[in-house]
Formats: sequence, C-alpha cells, structure tokens
Amino acid sequence: MKRVITPILLMGISINLLASTPSNANNNYSIIAQSNNRNRTTEEFIVSGTEPFWSVTISKKGIIYSTPESRQSFPYVSPLQASGRPADLVRVYRLRDKNNTTNTLVIKKVTSCSDGMSDIKYPYSAIFIRGNTVLEGCAKPNK
Repeated sequence: MKRVITPILLMGISINLLASTPSNANNNYSIIAQSNNRNRTTEEFIVSGTEPFWSVTISKKGIIYSTPESRQSFPYVSPLQASGRPADLVRVYRLRDKNNTTNTLVIKKVTSCSDGMSDIKYPYSAIFIRGNTVLEGCAKPNK
C-alpha cells in the first residue's frame, strides 16, 4: 500500500507546484515581448562627419540631413536591421527625397569611432550615401 500512496502523493504535490508558479516558457515569452516592444520605439541619434562637415539628426519628428550650406528633411522611417543580429548592432535607414532618389544611412555599433577633429569617442560609426556621394562619420544616441 505504501508503494502506491507515495507516487500518488508526489504526483499531487508536483501538480500543485506546477499550477501555482508560472512556467519558464511563459517568463521567457514575456521577456521577448518586452524586448521587441523596446526595439520598435523610435531611437534618436546624432550622426556627424567632417571634411566635408555634415550631420544627420534622427528623431520622432523626422530625419534631417544638414551641411553648412543646406538642409534636407525626411519623414521618420524605422531602420532595417541585420538579419540574425542584435537590433543594436546595425541600423539601415532608407530615405527617399522629393526626387524619389534613395539615400542610405548605415549606423553600426563599434568599439570606438573618432571624428578626427576632437578627442570624443563615439559608440557608432556611420556611412551616409547621398546620390553618388559617400560620407563617413560617427554617431551617438541623442538622449
């Protein structure tokens, strides 16, 4: 009789424990859902380069490319991400201007990026392709 009661008792305790605590699968799903929601929010960046001087400001209001001589605005677009890589590693913004020309901004996380003019070390490198012109610079989050 003891042989039958012990397994039944253990099974009952196990069922109660499983029913009273959330499973790891549910906890992992919550963490993934929260992480994905964070990635969908607009991230603000300041991108700049020297020789020639240029900058791109990314915000919820839009994306603005500036030089000392001109300024061009684009509506905000969500960046493309490198397939199978962390969202914070590479961001690619495809921007269409009023002539329907595609401009491409690539922001990549690096150990350190230098603008060549100051001692500031930036956490991202940047390449902006505008028509046939390729501009290289650095970027940082605008917090």
